[in-house]
Amino acid sequence: MAALIDAIDVKRKMFFEFENVPFCCLEAEISTPTARGGQTLVRLRMRNMLTRAVFDKTFKASDKFKEPDLQTVGASYLYSDGDGSYFLDQESFETLSLSDEIVGDALDLLVEGVLIQIDKYNGNPIGLQLPVQVELSVAYTEPGVRGETSSGSVTKPAKLETGVEIRVPLFIKEGEKIKVNTETREFAGRA
Repeated sequence: MAALIDAIDVKRKMFFEFENVPFCCLEAEISTPTARGGQTLVRLRMRNMLTRAVFDKTFKASDKFKEPDLQTVGASYLYSDGDGSYFLDQESFETLSLSDEIVGDALDLLVEGVLIQIDKYNGNPIGLQLPVQVELSVAYTEPGVRGETSSGSVTKPAKLETGVEIRVPLFIKEGEKIKVNTETREFAGRA
């Protein structure tokens, strides 16, 4: 039997199950009434872990939620084809297949062997978490021209090995390995 969580105990970044769907709490706000006999209410901003939709909902403080059967496993990226993307579970060494809806635009930053985290609900993959930074090599960029900084542009476009294009400093050359922040998709330094 899964443990039950009171609505008033749900905190930010906590996971809970509501109507047989796993949710992640993004914000929790408790409002206590001043009148006698009024009920304490909890307003939750929550993200549906299956559809990634975010919405607000108000619950009574005494409402109870089940703890979801969520787990996060380490996996390394193998390859992608028309059917989806494939990852190797680092614990069980089984191959996990994720659909394009789950992977989204994360493929722009994935090269073979990159370690990521896969979220599973009831044993089935429902999402993935990229590391904070990934190392990618620069496939193509114009050479930096001396004196170009006077115009105020100290960055230039660079196409990376995955095909994504970002802005890099002028001193970066073709073939160099760089670090890219996965959240902002910006240059984060040399590798």
